[in-house]
Amino acid sequence: MIILHGIALRRGAKLLIDQGQATLQHQQKIALIGANGCGKSSLFAMLLGTLPPDAGDIRGLESMRIAHMAQELESTTASAKDYVTAGHHTAHKLLTEVADAEAKGEFDRAAELHLELDHIDGYAAPRTAEQLLLGLGFEPADHDKPVTAFSGGWRIRLNLARALMTPSDLLLLDEPTNHLDLDATLWLQDWLKRYPGTLVMISHDRDFIDATCDRVMKIEGGKLLSFKGNYSSYEVQRAEQLAQQQVAFDKQQTRIAEIENFVRRFRAKATKAKQAQSRLKELERMTKLAPAHVDSPFSFQFPEPGKTSDPLLKLDQADLGYPQATILRNVNLTLRPGDRIALLGKNGAGKSTLLKSLAGKLALQNGDYFSGAHLRIGYFDQQQIDVLDFDASPLLHIQRLSPDAREQEILNFLGGFNFKGDMATESIRPFSGGEKARLALAMVVWEDPNLLVLDEPTNHLDLEMRHALEIALQGYEGALLLVSHDRHLIRNSVETLFLVHDGEVSPYDDDLAAYEQWIVSKLSSDKNSGAAKEPANSDTAREAGSSGETRPEASKPGVSKKEARQAAAELREKLRPLKKAADANEKKIHQIEAQLTEIETALSESCIYEDSRKDELAKLIRDQGALKASLGALEEEWFEQLEALEAMEAELSV
Repeated sequence: MIILHGIALRRGAKLLIDQGQATLQHQQKIALIGANGCGKSSLFAMLLGTLPPDAGDIRGLESMRIAHMAQELESTTASAKDYVTAGHHTAHKLLTEVADAEAKGEFDRAAELHLELDHIDGYAAPRTAEQLLLGLGFEPADHDKPVTAFSGGWRIRLNLARALMTPSDLLLLDEPTNHLDLDATLWLQDWLKRYPGTLVMISHDRDFIDATCDRVMKIEGGKLLSFKGNYSSYEVQRAEQLAQQQVAFDKQQTRIAEIENFVRRFRAKATKAKQAQSRLKELERMTKLAPAHVDSPFSFQFPEPGKTSDPLLKLDQADLGYPQATILRNVNLTLRPGDRIALLGKNGAGKSTLLKSLAGKLALQNGDYFSGAHLRIGYFDQQQIDVLDFDASPLLHIQRLSPDAREQEILNFLGGFNFKGDMATESIRPFSGGEKARLALAMVVWEDPNLLVLDEPTNHLDLEMRHALEIALQGYEGALLLVSHDRHLIRNSVETLFLVHDGEVSPYDDDLAAYEQWIVSKLSSDKNSGAAKEPANSDTAREAGSSGETRPEASKPGVSKKEARQAAAELREKLRPLKKAADANEKKIHQIEAQLTEIETALSESCIYEDSRKDELAKLIRDQGALKASLGALEEEWFEQLEALEAMEAELSV
């Protein structure tokens, strides 16, 4: 058990955690969440002992074996397999000493070392390292390559494998899925379920948290808040807390208004002066409750696509790849307005190659590329973060895209991505990776695309921003092509799945749940190899027959996926005008409520009841009655629209 008592943590002058209290039980699996910059990584550093707390104490870490996923990229000529094996420091040391002793002919010494290895089951270490590498997407041919031969994302995977290799009682993982594809994410999910120690994991992948963790710890307002259960359970508990907080806040605001109104009316009257003073003291003693900030700091939407072409884009008999290798062959793909597609397949299968080719970033090796006259592509991948101008502000980045745009318009737009005040006008150099990713995404939204091509857009984004992106994509009326390991985003943003596998791109006729089940079933049957095999394509799976490589049945037998997609598309078309009408009514309701507030304020003034203003008073009362009647009718219509929307959205989700 680890106990944090009265913990305070600072980063420079900023107080991240104040009087933090938490108890981490043995074998608990804990998701550590919170907005970017709230102190999650600093808390990890404190648990590792590299950052002492500014106040408070930690109990229970003595003699505890701790493993963590390093974020720095190590430069070493050691092979990938040796680098991972070295995570088990004792076994790696003994294996090295055994090889050295035998090379020198010191066989008595070698015999002693063999006994030590046998005692700790050290002979299994190289095999375990191979299993970890295979599970995280490394091919067998990669195992003997030097670490320096891998790109940054793959080196982060090596750091993850090394952390999993390290014998530990406490495992600290910081965004472990950021550089994984969906297949490797599912493999890691399965591995962590079986981890016997205490896990504390920073993650912004809600499905991954749901499947892995039994507790959520959130850093918010400088406090450590604890919630039982997974992320979905946290959402329910947090919503209940916020609702209770809002009720308490509303009650207090009512009481404050009553007191202020009494004081305003009677403070000058001698007979009521003492009572007025008494209420003022009550007001001073009253603890001000913060309103429940249930809204995300992010609020943005994609503009309507405007003029478009049909088809938007088409690949015909296309070979895609790089000078040294062809990755995909004979690709035939047509993208039309309203298409919403996600690509499935393991890392290296060619998903990013396909997206780069569609976005015009990679020339075709063979075949034809047709683009519509009005095609406007919004392309996002992680490399766009690297080409941001770190000395420029978010405002300047957008101004460079649209020199004629008004500055206030740009600032309003950036505010929706939570770039406000100085943050919008100062250099982005000190921004975190998540903040830079958010800016790169904002630039894509600003350019008003009618085809969105998104390659892992949620990497480095926190849960609030992921939710805002999901909502924006649901309302986007252009075409969408998505690669993501975030299953929640895929389920809630797309309608069609394609599988990229074995050099081919083809429709995937099952759903995401079936794909997950396929990968998990392969994990179960391939424990000895430590890696899940590729799912077969629909046609080849049916031909495989006795080989056992058939895929799970489609989730809705009797209804083809094409028919289901067409029905969903038709329902979405009916839903759009209804949603627009509901939004318009909601806007009118807010306007009328504002007008009523103005009238009620005027009616609360004692001077309005003077004889000289009786005509004005009569008009205010008439206007108030008319507005209330209009408000009632609008609200009734709005509620009916919301009920209809809810029913249609429920039908869409079936």
